[in-house]
Amino acid sequence: MTTGAHIESRCSIQQTLDLVGDRWTLLILRDIFRGVRRFSQLQDDLGIARNLLADRLSKLVNAEILTKVIYHDRPVRYEYCLTLKGQALSPSLVALMHWGDQWCSNGEAPTLLVHAYCGTPLEQVTRCPRCDFGVEPAEIRSRPGPGTFRNQEAI
Repeated sequence: MTTGAHIESRCSIQQTLDLVGDRWTLLILRDIFRGVRRFSQLQDDLGIARNLLADRLSKLVNAEILTKVIYHDRPVRYEYCLTLKGQALSPSLVALMHWGDQWCSNGEAPTLLVHAYCGTPLEQVTRCPRCDFGVEPAEIRSRPGPGTFRNQEAI
């Protein structure tokens, strides 16, 4: 039988937080999504110490969330680009932003995210793919998924 501690160690939220769950990492990702991709630009925009920025960027590259691309040869300079894995974090950052708009900014969004094609402000909705209805938090349940017993012997 799996104990609570074992389930917790397999929790996808915990595994995600292990990769991107600190303040600086989330702010770095926010900036990269906005198009700030060079070390010096990130440092200037965030006001982060060089060693912290280098550490967080290295972790994101090692986790294959970012990739380094040379933009200057002499001296070698890199910019940091999102991989597909990194791009897939967008809905999570949007959800955090919308939560902050509502609960930390008195419902007054400091920045609006809009559809590039038509300019309409975006919503974030959890939708059931079968029913095609929006799902409220109280209507969500959890159950063991296919990864629950994966590598059980390693636990």
